[in-house]
Amino acid sequence: MKAHSEIPKTLKAWFVVHFIADTLFAIPLFVAPVFLLKLLNWQSVDPLMARMVAAALFGIGIESLLCIKLGRDAFIAMLNLKIIWSFAAIAGFIIGLSQGLFGYTLVGVALLIIFTAFNILWIYWRLYFKKLDRIT
Repeated sequence: MKAHSEIPKTLKAWFVVHFIADTLFAIPLFVAPVFLLKLLNWQSVDPLMARMVAAALFGIGIESLLCIKLGRDAFIAMLNLKIIWSFAAIAGFIIGLSQGLFGYTLVGVALLIIFTAFNILWIYWRLYFKKLDRIT
């Protein structure tokens, strides 16, 4: 049995979706951070920090695609990273929303929902592997 054959196709598909989502947001955030964030009515724009967020999105997104053919340990490590990243982002969005930092509250809420949905998804899959460990 190949190392990657034990990874469910659905999880692999979600990793591809995550690559696409991260990359589609990272490209304009990296290339034109001021334009993108002003378009979203961001209250304060630091182009350097925006590019650092884009770099994190590129790293996580691209590695999601690259690890598709790797084994279980690679998926578990990426799931752990994705859970930590999305949880920290959720906390940041909650703090930002509570402090009124979004020009368009709906943008903050939408980002919070997206990161929360991904966090729940990654936790589900991480628990899936923990359950497998208990069974075997």
